[in-house]
Amino acid sequence: QVRLVPSGGGLVQPGGSLRLSCAASGSIFSINTMGWYRQAPGKQRELVATITSGGSTNYADSVKGRFTISRDTAKNTVYLQMNSLKPEDTAVYYCNADLRADRYYPPRGYWGQGTQVTVSS
Repeated sequence: QVRLVPSGGGLVQPGGSLRLSCAASGSIFSINTMGWYRQAPGKQRELVATITSGGSTNYADSVKGRFTISRDTAKNTVYLQMNSLKPEDTAVYYCNADLRADRYYPPRGYWGQGTQVTVSS
């Protein structure tokens, strides 16, 4: 059983910062790409940022220069440092991991439960 457990969401004023974490646990053989997605009310889920096992990163244009994704391979944890937050960053944030639960099975995507981020004065 694989679990992705996020933490760090909350309410912050515009211009403020938050740091999200997401730890993967359970039966894990290897983890490839990890990432963060978000879904605002009435909108589709969208990619925020991803990071590969080799450390290559990818960001949505809307967060470039403000958000930083990182990971601790030893802890199977991915982080999202969010600075200069804007009201339009308000959404439920979901972590995702493309991983192998067992060496005999192909990798598949796993989702964590969402964590709410609200940017408001």
